[in-house]
Amino acid sequence: MNNENKAVNDIDAVPSLAQSKRQIDRYNLDVDAQAVLVASRLMAAGAKLGHASEIHFSRFGLSTGRYRLLADLEDHEGEELPSQLAEHLGVTRATVTGLIDILERDGLVSRRLSSVDGRQKAVKLTEQGAKKLCEMAREHFARLEAMVSLLSIEERSVFLDLLGRVTQGISALTDEPGEPKKNISKE
Repeated sequence: MNNENKAVNDIDAVPSLAQSKRQIDRYNLDVDAQAVLVASRLMAAGAKLGHASEIHFSRFGLSTGRYRLLADLEDHEGEELPSQLAEHLGVTRATVTGLIDILERDGLVSRRLSSVDGRQKAVKLTEQGAKKLCEMAREHFARLEAMVSLLSIEERSVFLDLLGRVTQGISALTDEPGEPKKNISKE
């Protein structure tokens, strides 16, 4: 394996504090090297988690997105409008349509007139879809628990708080340059 392939395949490769400082000095920037390091490592962990998540859900014949859609339907009494699914999942309507198409093909959801507004098509969790969620629940939740088993209850509480605050800052990566920063409270 050549060095280029090793760099591309090494999901764990993240800068050290010294590397962050060197990069910041090289470009003569006025930014906190530790903040850059934390953000870089968080992005690397996110990529690694995303990859592991896809492997995990593939065991059940699903993708992360398809699982999230099924779980969201289950949480909302088994029926939602595509626009509601897109909003809850934080994705586009086009993405939701693609997920629904695959899940419908697999018999896990169906489209029908909404029970709330008969003019709109809703997505309905089928009996087969509900059964799939039930069958995978024990292993799925056991693996989630195992993933954070090295953290104490107190550490998990702190982590949830920190994760919530970091998540509020994600827009810093997606906002257009010069766009006003979103108000991020420190509550």
